Amino acid sequence: MKKFFFLFLMAPAILNAQVKNKKSVVTTKTVSTTTTVNAKVPKPVKAVDGFLINGNIEGFADGTLLKLLNGNSGVEESGTTVQNGRFVFTGKTLSPDFKVIGVNGQAPYITVFLDNSDVTINAKKDAFEKAIVTGSVSHNDFTTFTTVTKPYQDLLMGKGRFESKFMDEAAATIESFVNTHKASYISPLAIYRQNQITGDYLKLESLYNILSTEVKASPVANYLAQQIEQNKQAGYGKPLGDFSQADTTGKDISLASFKGKYVLIDFWASWCGPCRAENPNVVNTYEKYKNKNFTVLGVSLDRAKQPWLDAIAADNLSWTHVSDLKFWSNSVAQQFGIQSIPQNFLIDPQGNLIGKNLRGAALEYKLSQVIR
Repeated sequence: MKKFFFLFLMAPAILNAQVKNKKSVVTTKTVSTTTTVNAKVPKPVKAVDGFLINGNIEGFADGTLLKLLNGNSGVEESGTTVQNGRFVFTGKTLSPDFKVIGVNGQAPYITVFLDNSDVTINAKKDAFEKAIVTGSVSHNDFTTFTTVTKPYQDLLMGKGRFESKFMDEAAATIESFVNTHKASYISPLAIYRQNQITGDYLKLESLYNILSTEVKASPVANYLAQQIEQNKQAGYGKPLGDFSQADTTGKDISLASFKGKYVLIDFWASWCGPCRAENPNVVNTYEKYKNKNFTVLGVSLDRAKQPWLDAIAADNLSWTHVSDLKFWSNSVAQQFGIQSIPQNFLIDPQGNLIGKNLRGAALEYKLSQVIR
């Protein structure tokens, strides 16, 4: 649960996956940053080749422990104490990145998109979300991005309005931010958000390509690069390989038998919490498009038949399901290199891959674009 810790709060689709041979829920590698001085005495000093955080905080007794955590990994990077309503952190970050500050490292957090600057924080107990952060160019960009995307926050969290016009507006707003902030370390997050809505990996790549060289080296941009490469390997725009597996009655079902339809191949399992959480979104989209040449083919990585059948019934998954009940050794999962679930592939009536890992709003939006 540590990797991309802060982005779990911001963008759950990055984190919400069950990973092969791991108990934790992760999909991305942690990119570590380095901090140095563990400040204990709050004296304003000038940051040298690094960052300085001077904090003013109301409502805490002297000696209250504050911890600065890496926003990607959740790892503690520094600690300090409150003295006379003030605190200080100093250190150095390899690239501008999310940090969070909490009492003893616990929520609620003060969120800072930190670069190597002199930063001032003004905060009050029980109102960390209203903390005022000044002095960081990157945090200013983060504030700007948060402001322009505020009307679309429900959409970005996978709920709310899914109308095509509204989603087009959200995607265009985010794209505009990226185009005017090519050297901003917030833009990789913005690109992720844009792709979260559209599921358009060609657009993701084109936006990634306009980022500055320095920004491309940042943790979130590295994640985007991984997604672009994985998408190319998956054969976006090319025919998806055929497969055949037994359904719930033991009858072999082939992907080719669905030719002529838009098909979402959905990898999941009854034991996968994130999969079960995503199922209502898939059900809602299926109900809207099932009479418009669209269906779902569920591929389960279950190990036993009864839990598989029980989950299908409990979640109202009224489409075709297949499985060989071999867990991560499922032959279809092996064929497509599935290492984490939920994952999905969307193919067009000709069998060409046109979308991958479309969750929440992204699936419905993609279908609204291709099914008129």
